[in-house]
Amino acid sequence: MLEVEPERKLGIRWGPQWTVTWRLEPEGAGTRLFLSREGFDPDDEFQRMSRRIMGGGWRSHVPRALARLLDTLTDEAQLPSGGDPRRR
Repeated sequence: MLEVEPERKLGIRWGPQWTVTWRLEPEGAGTRLFLSREGFDPDDEFQRMSRRIMGGGWRSHVPRALARLLDTLTDEAQLPSGGDPRRR
């Protein structure tokens, strides 16, 4: 864990030099999720390939998994907003 701001930001170390940061920002009636990945050496073929492969997963698997998780949160008492988890 590199950085934690409850309900706003989470930063972790991924491997020896990479970092991944998730940030939540209010937008309209909902919330936008930002993801940043840093520490990849663009001159290193292995790291370029790793970043490209991981990029596909971040864009396809993570949004689907997040949607499934939000769909399971049906108990409004679990939600800080007391309502739809997608409207936080």
